[in-house]
Amino acid sequence: MKLSIIIVNYNVKHFLEQCLYSVFSATKNLNCEVFVVDNNSVDGSCAMVKEKFTNVILIENKQNTGFSKANNQAIKIAKGEYILLLNPDTLVEEDTFEKVVAFMDKTTDAGGLGVKMIDGSGNFLPESKRGLPTPDVAFYKIFGLSKLFPNSKKFGKYHLTYLDKNKTHKIDVLSGAFMLMRKSVIDKVGMLDESYFMYGEDIDLSYRITLGGYNNYYFPDTTIIHYKGESTKKGSINYVRVFYKAMIIFAKNHFSGSNAKLLIFLINFAIYLRAAIALFSRFVKSSILPLIDATIIFVSFIGIKKFWEVYKYQEGYFPNEVLEFTIIGYVIIWVLSIYIIGGYDKPVKIKHLIKGILSGALFVLVFYALLPENLRFSRAVTLLVSVSLVVSIPLARYLLYFTKISLFKLDFKKKLKFVIVASINEAQIISNVLNQNINKPEIIGFVSVNGGGKEFIGNISQISEINKIHKPDEIIFSAKDLSSQEIIQNILALSDTKTTFRIASPDSLTVVGSNNLDTQGDLYSFDFNTITKPINKRLKRIFDIVLSILLIISLPISIIFVNNKSNLISNILKVLAGFKSWVGYKNKSDLKLPKIKDGIVSLADIYNGNDKEIIDKHNINYARNYKVYNDLLIVIKAFKHLGNK
Repeated sequence: MKLSIIIVNYNVKHFLEQCLYSVFSATKNLNCEVFVVDNNSVDGSCAMVKEKFTNVILIENKQNTGFSKANNQAIKIAKGEYILLLNPDTLVEEDTFEKVVAFMDKTTDAGGLGVKMIDGSGNFLPESKRGLPTPDVAFYKIFGLSKLFPNSKKFGKYHLTYLDKNKTHKIDVLSGAFMLMRKSVIDKVGMLDESYFMYGEDIDLSYRITLGGYNNYYFPDTTIIHYKGESTKKGSINYVRVFYKAMIIFAKNHFSGSNAKLLIFLINFAIYLRAAIALFSRFVKSSILPLIDATIIFVSFIGIKKFWEVYKYQEGYFPNEVLEFTIIGYVIIWVLSIYIIGGYDKPVKIKHLIKGILSGALFVLVFYALLPENLRFSRAVTLLVSVSLVVSIPLARYLLYFTKISLFKLDFKKKLKFVIVASINEAQIISNVLNQNINKPEIIGFVSVNGGGKEFIGNISQISEINKIHKPDEIIFSAKDLSSQEIIQNILALSDTKTTFRIASPDSLTVVGSNNLDTQGDLYSFDFNTITKPINKRLKRIFDIVLSILLIISLPISIIFVNNKSNLISNILKVLAGFKSWVGYKNKSDLKLPKIKDGIVSLADIYNGNDKEIIDKHNINYARNYKVYNDLLIVIKAFKHLGNK
């Protein structure tokens, strides 16, 4: 056996599928075995592997054991002369394995090898080649000197940015996304250190390879796509904590004395600094728009109140309590209304903003009626403020949008323009996927992969000209009609454009891609995600709380109509605490459904049979066509089941 390929997967089914297609295309001329070690995914990854890749040696863990332990499970039984650790969110060229194995065969001092990696937009990933994170290198990285002076041999050591990315080099650290090693070297220096749960284990093993008397190489003669960040969110506080904690383990294992203490100090400093920045950034992002709106509402009230006093009465007509209590209450009501309707979702939708303002106006008028006489003031002022807010708050959003700050991005419902590179049959299937996932996508045309025809606007050799003339937002490549190498080379050729690139899997109705390093990757498919939209999740939670309160108020009466009376109160408390929802799925079986809280009742409770096909259909319809009104109908019709366990 020449090569053993090991892929550790955790909840990235669609990326794993695409990865495996490319892997098997690249193993045709080599004696290889492929392992997938699944860390207890819940997205149907294992079922997909069993159905579509019967040659894969699948190891199904019953818990998330971490990256190191999962890889070691496969390494222990691997038979290959070489071991390749490969991320599931990668795409390799058809000759990648042949090239890297040939290089290792002729380079006897090579213990490990990494390749040139690009992201989904064709940008070079600097972690393709890295230096050892010694205290000085860590200092330059943490304080930004490595970014300021990338060509410096002193400051650019972290990502070895002073080395030509298109030439082969000896390097210190390989990336765990593509880490090729001799099995004999692993037997000598040891497998991955399982004290690392995730991150740092590649640095540790790379260092032990060099300590064992071997060299690690960066090999740019083949390129792979790495949709970096699909398994984890790189910008999260948890990522910062886990990554830098791994660096502390590395420092303790491989450095001693003052070097270890200095590196650990720098790492701890980086943890708290990054965490503080992340928390502050999150606070600013979540509060700045509500604060702006609160200011506009407050200023509008003050200005219109003064105008109305002068126009209708006299200055000082309204008492100071109006400022101290009523106006502040009105501000809170309006901001909450905008939030509930979705006026603060990203990107901002003006229609949601206006709905929130009008809903707030309605609640303010109700609130006005409940106020004692001495705190009331003119309804006319309230109405005038409402009218002014419908104009002023959306206008403020437009003005903020022109600052070009992403935080203030508006959703103009711009039609996305697509070019599809595929055969005519595949192009039509991809078009159907787009039509279900996007509101009226503008498909500029199809690009032929071989030749042309009246159905096409050109062929793939003209893709640069097509991109320049038609300026599509996205180009989708069919993996069924194009080799991975052709896709990667075309993405590289267009990487300096603003176009987004996606790849349609050859044997499924999914189109995957990733716009930048921090995204989780965008997926177009026939999945049922309606229920997980932010506005629906928020409305569903509000429905749960309101129903729970109504059930508590009416408990002496409502409990009479419930079968399992003793469990009703327990269910109310669980729903209020957010552990459960009143309505959910029933017997999800193996369906790939959007994740929601377990429900007390379901659409299937109205249907009393046990036919799996009918129950599955109910679950799918509920997820696909979610409305709060549907929850209400289900609760009414299944009221006697509200005491279900």
